[in-house]
Amino acid sequence: MTRRKKTRSLADKVNIRTGRRKDYRQWRQDNPGEVTSSRRFSEKKRQQRKTQAARRLERQQAAPNIAIHKDSSTDSETPSGGQD
Repeated sequence: MTRRKKTRSLADKVNIRTGRRKDYRQWRQDNPGEVTSSRRFSEKKRQQRKTQAARRLERQQAAPNIAIHKDSSTDSETPSGGQD
């Protein structure tokens, strides 16, 4: 007797009539509410998003401050040309 290989595939957990991949794909389209990501995958992605956000915040705080626009106080003292 041979042992079945352990798998994380959702296809093996679904009982459908023929067990063919084509039938499973059709079943998945017909029943979107029953198909969810595994807890392991969801937790992994949540952790990846957290670390990505932390790295992004760290990069933003470490970046030098660049003065793109001049001070607006000097611009407000000059009269604008369209008000006569």
